[in-house]
Amino acid sequence: MTADLIFRGGPVFTAAATRAPATAVAVRGDRIIAVGHERDDWVTDLTGPSTEVVDLGGRMLTPGFVDAHVHPVWGGLDLMRCNLADDVTAEAYLDRIARYAGSHPDVEWILGGGWAMAAFPGGTPTATALDRIVPDRPVFLANRDGHGAWVNSVALRRAGIDRDTPDPSDGRIERDSAGNPTGCLHEGAMTLVNRLLPETSAEEMGEALRLGQAYLHSFGVTGWQDAIVGAYGDAGDPAAAYLAAAQDGSLTGRVVGALWWDRGAGLEQLDGLRERRERFSHGRFQASAIKIMQDGVAENFTAAMTEPYCDGHGHPTDNSGISFVEPGLLNEAVTVLDADGFQVHFHAIGDRAVRECLDAVAAARDAHGLNDLRHHIAHLQVVHPEDVPRFRSLGVAANLQMLWATLEPQMVELTLPFLGERRASWQYPFGDLLRSGAALVAGSDWSVSTPNPWAAIHVAVNRSIPPGEVEPGELADLNFAPFLPEQAIDLGTALTAYTCGSAWVNHLDDCGQVREGALADLVVLDRDPFAGPVADIGLTQVDRTYVGGRLVHER
Repeated sequence: MTADLIFRGGPVFTAAATRAPATAVAVRGDRIIAVGHERDDWVTDLTGPSTEVVDLGGRMLTPGFVDAHVHPVWGGLDLMRCNLADDVTAEAYLDRIARYAGSHPDVEWILGGGWAMAAFPGGTPTATALDRIVPDRPVFLANRDGHGAWVNSVALRRAGIDRDTPDPSDGRIERDSAGNPTGCLHEGAMTLVNRLLPETSAEEMGEALRLGQAYLHSFGVTGWQDAIVGAYGDAGDPAAAYLAAAQDGSLTGRVVGALWWDRGAGLEQLDGLRERRERFSHGRFQASAIKIMQDGVAENFTAAMTEPYCDGHGHPTDNSGISFVEPGLLNEAVTVLDADGFQVHFHAIGDRAVRECLDAVAAARDAHGLNDLRHHIAHLQVVHPEDVPRFRSLGVAANLQMLWATLEPQMVELTLPFLGERRASWQYPFGDLLRSGAALVAGSDWSVSTPNPWAAIHVAVNRSIPPGEVEPGELADLNFAPFLPEQAIDLGTALTAYTCGSAWVNHLDDCGQVREGALADLVVLDRDPFAGPVADIGLTQVDRTYVGGRLVHER
């Protein structure tokens, strides 16, 4: 029998432990049937009249990327709504919002997002600016990281938010010196407005999934873990859209859904989560994980820290961030989820949140011992050095958003002054985690940041902004030095984390490697990134993406 597809004439990154050199790969059906050299006898033997032969011409073939932390349905909705992600200044944001509002006169709410905190003084835009361009309709625009929203005065009035409205326990209303709300809502304060938003229709959710999936495929992503499957923010729950796509065959990616843990509830939600796992798991979509967001983000001082934030002048404040789930309850919940076969996917930015998540897994290990559920902690911006070795000892994977480990305006203006020098040096410790033996996996957090794996891998290797990535803020034009370069990792390690590592954390054990018997999820690059200077890694592009031997993207 001959092959359906043969790649030849270029280097193959296998992501296997030996990384043995190869220049040819054969595919039959949805599986890889041979890996070797283009002059091997099997290349001729497996080439028949109907075999498609792809001449790599020196370009590299890799396994498909697996994004271990991403929000593709939200990203698709952003593409459909008022999308600010391509702009970098407050003036550009306002211009785009005005044009969107003018071209959508019948839309009741102006929805969208993608603005960056570094584009505004103190990281906080105002309702007054929005009122000048949209005075008659409510506006709700989430920022890039999903931890805050920009609203206008109409939205504030509809929600009944004024100077007497108390801050929720898990968030903060930005206020002026007189206590009046200024138009920026942090964390749980967003729910005061987004509970009023019109429900996203099933048709819109389905279209958003199709757009998001196609966008991920364009970057070589063949599988992912959707990091919030549940009601959060203004987007709605993507679970039904995933189920419909899995049932009708339009879901080409291999997806794990992380069901949202309601941080305002307790163990009483477990029955509902078990029911959702059973109801929505089908084919290429498995709702087998639970997402627990343990803290916020450092830029709005809601990331949970072991010591208080500084005031920008090196003096400690009385704020050390927010632990969204009380640590005792977190320990109990993770222990029960672990016993019930759920993988736990944590969000932890601050070092206290990271420690609390590790403590929760330790409680589960004490109760049940080690298992193969592959719990993982995402983001890991600030990790106390004492906690680095615990990832390996507890069997917790480090889920890296590599793109963020760089000096850029938001880091320089809104983070470093408030962390202090000692704690700032604990950020994104990829090298220390690798040297400690931790399992490394990778994700983008799109639509928070680009889903381009090569931009992220560039930062992991260089610890500097990738070519072509423009960041907003007064310091955008500066050429920053590498950020904590001792925490850099090599190209092979970073690429393996984004392919084999993330496939492993998603329990996709037949993916993420180029080997005989593996699923033919493959990517043709436009070059061999190992052959050029490391400063050019971020310029790498994807020419073709295959899922199970089927072409799903061609540049």
